[in-house]
Amino acid sequence: MSQIYEVAILGSGPAGYTAAIYAARANLHPLMLAGSQPGGQLTTTTDVENYPGFPEGILGPEMMEKFREQAKRFGTEIVEATVESVELSRRPFLIRTDAGEYLARSVIIATGASAKKLGIATEDEFFGFGVSACATCDGFFFRGRRVIVVGGGDTALEDASYLTRFCSEVIVVHRRDELRASKIMQERAFRNPRIRFVWNSVLEEVEGETSPMHKVTGAKLRNVVTGEITEQPIDGIFVAIGHQPNTGFLVGQLPMNKQGYIEVEPGTQRTPIPGVFAAGDVADPSYRQAVTAAGTGCRAAIDAERWLAEQAHEESIHIAKS
Repeated sequence: MSQIYEVAILGSGPAGYTAAIYAARANLHPLMLAGSQPGGQLTTTTDVENYPGFPEGILGPEMMEKFREQAKRFGTEIVEATVESVELSRRPFLIRTDAGEYLARSVIIATGASAKKLGIATEDEFFGFGVSACATCDGFFFRGRRVIVVGGGDTALEDASYLTRFCSEVIVVHRRDELRASKIMQERAFRNPRIRFVWNSVLEEVEGETSPMHKVTGAKLRNVVTGEITEQPIDGIFVAIGHQPNTGFLVGQLPMNKQGYIEVEPGTQRTPIPGVFAAGDVADPSYRQAVTAAGTGCRAAIDAERWLAEQAHEESIHIAKS
């Protein structure tokens, strides 16, 4: 643990890898702690068609492998380790992982966010093959199809409204008999002829085929009042019950909003702790796209580079005066 890294990057999704590329090209010799899911959420995605530079689309895992190769090409040290805790009140910062402890003068937190799941076995089986947590990412693949959106908040209704641009019918399944979404979102959804609602119901099982290819073919819904099970022939299921930023290891260390997203200084990726920066979905409750995450990774690396340069300049002045 004697080595002190100029910058440590926590997480390895689009934000983390982009930060690593920029930091490495700035000769900061970054350390990346890849986390429990190297590559982030895109490793569970099949086709990615909305990232610039890939006109024919690209598989999510393949795309993340290209990010990784580029980061390594410029000298990023990648360690397959998951961060367990950090000490941001000391200098240099101390990072504890399941593979050991590391010291760094600056830290870029890019641990992402995880979509909340329903917890049924078939949800995982077909995730990425008809089950999705991102309407903006995957709605285009369901042109002319019937889909279900599970949820009753603003996210669910936003997703449902968005999906009507492509889908022939969008069925919103909600476990209660009234929505939690804002009134304006409810009114908009109720007026949309392509949206219909199934009340007091939960998704009991995802039905599908695994041969010759994985695909969703239907859904079993259970009425929570009567217990009745009904089947819906369906082509896709969008789980819209929210996201959870991966910030549990930071509780008490950094200011966060009530959902747990890290707060950054407007116009930058700086957190209130000098030398600590946040990028990607961990600080973004609104967009959650690969391209926006990559953009903030770039900003975080540049912010870190400038901050480190400022510190070096101040230290040189201090030495000269002493």
